[in-house]
Amino acid sequence: MTAGNKENVRLFDAGAKGRGLKASKAFNTGEVVFAEPSYSAVVFDSLASQVCHSCFRRQAQLHRCAQCRFAHYCDRTCQTACWEEHKQECAAIRKSGKAPSESVRLAARVLWRLHKDGGLASDSQLVSVDQLQEHVDQLSQEQLQQLQRDVRVLQDYWSYGSKQHSAEYISHIFGIIKCNGFTLSDQRGLQAVGVGLFPNLALVNHDCWPNCTAILNHGNHSAVNSALHSPRRIEVRALGKISEGEELTVSYVDFLQLSADRQNQLKEQYHFECSCKHCSQHISDDLMMAAADGQDSPPSAEQIKELSAFSKETLEKIEKSRLDRDYSEVLKLCRECLQKQQGVLADTHLHRLRVLSTAAEVLSYLRQFSEAADCARKMVEGYMKLYHPNNALLGMAIMRAGVTLWHAGQVEEGHSLICKAYSILMVTHGPNHSVTRDLEKMRGQTERELKMLQQNEDVYAPKKQNISSCSADDSAKAFLREQ
Repeated sequence: MTAGNKENVRLFDAGAKGRGLKASKAFNTGEVVFAEPSYSAVVFDSLASQVCHSCFRRQAQLHRCAQCRFAHYCDRTCQTACWEEHKQECAAIRKSGKAPSESVRLAARVLWRLHKDGGLASDSQLVSVDQLQEHVDQLSQEQLQQLQRDVRVLQDYWSYGSKQHSAEYISHIFGIIKCNGFTLSDQRGLQAVGVGLFPNLALVNHDCWPNCTAILNHGNHSAVNSALHSPRRIEVRALGKISEGEELTVSYVDFLQLSADRQNQLKEQYHFECSCKHCSQHISDDLMMAAADGQDSPPSAEQIKELSAFSKETLEKIEKSRLDRDYSEVLKLCRECLQKQQGVLADTHLHRLRVLSTAAEVLSYLRQFSEAADCARKMVEGYMKLYHPNNALLGMAIMRAGVTLWHAGQVEEGHSLICKAYSILMVTHGPNHSVTRDLEKMRGQTERELKMLQQNEDVYAPKKQNISSCSADDSAKAFLREQ
């Protein structure tokens, strides 16, 4: 949290939920409630050479740290900005000969930061990091064994003079990270690339239908004058009007699950029972398991049960083929499943939505845009009946669907969806996020093409699919490649 907006929130006792944050003043839709630079953050092991360790942007060509040969950066500006955070890690990697897992690297960075700050909360923090909630005592036997292995690795990896920490304290830090770690996305919001710790964000409680969203802003280091650079930070924005004194909430999990499944996920990962309105009243569960309507003879309960089991089994096969990069098999499975689901499962049924999403993604990758557009359209129609109207995941899905329709030559409908996505992402991401700026470029491009279509339908119509596929700017192409 920056010092300039710490007064926007206040800490309070939330009863059974522990601590929480309330708004100290009223906020309008899309307004930043607070922003907070990461206390510590690391790139995932699997993407260590593909993502900048400073700004967390994915880049084609990164510069490697010449000393540890593990950390990668966009350029010297990013490397310099990250040096204070990386220098202890750099020495430890050189001493041990290799980098440990992301969980050990993050725990080590947290400990180095605590050591540097003397264990005290900074002026921008509401509590010290080591005062955050953890649930080590509730871990399973398997999780405890993994924790003990991580503790031993960190003790060998640790490098800070003679300063050592007990196994109990290190376990406490690992427990804090497990309960409070925030997944970080790349600059396009399409892929999870790392994990970070944000102490003030960790105090915001969960609700499946929240009034806030937390989005990573990757900062800006492009200015020549470093004084004008902005840091990597989380921005917590209001999804609707928030009254003074109202509790701030974000969602810890994707809403697109049955209430019981969301509750199980929250219990397993965060160790609490969700009793929010949408869980306790099972809101939207009926839509997520709905049968298709409008048929002369509605599908029987037995038909729905059999097809749900078939769909679940097919989704497992689809995921396996995806991991094997066998996209022709993925497409075959999707088409077969969608055909069987037709007339039996509603377009809001979770199994159907997941198959539609995968089919749209793979068809776009294979440049079969016309069929991809049909799947994307149905998927978005289902999503809009289920998600909060300003949900960031909904905005991203509508954006991808709009780009797909645009590439399919359906410029008017594509433009409409891109504009819809833009209005949502302006709320969730704000005008200066790279996702929103890219989307603004696409919106301008589709608007110009639409004007061409309206001005000269006879000349433009035979060419529109070719124009949409070939003239779309780099941002749109990147979104399709990275789905």
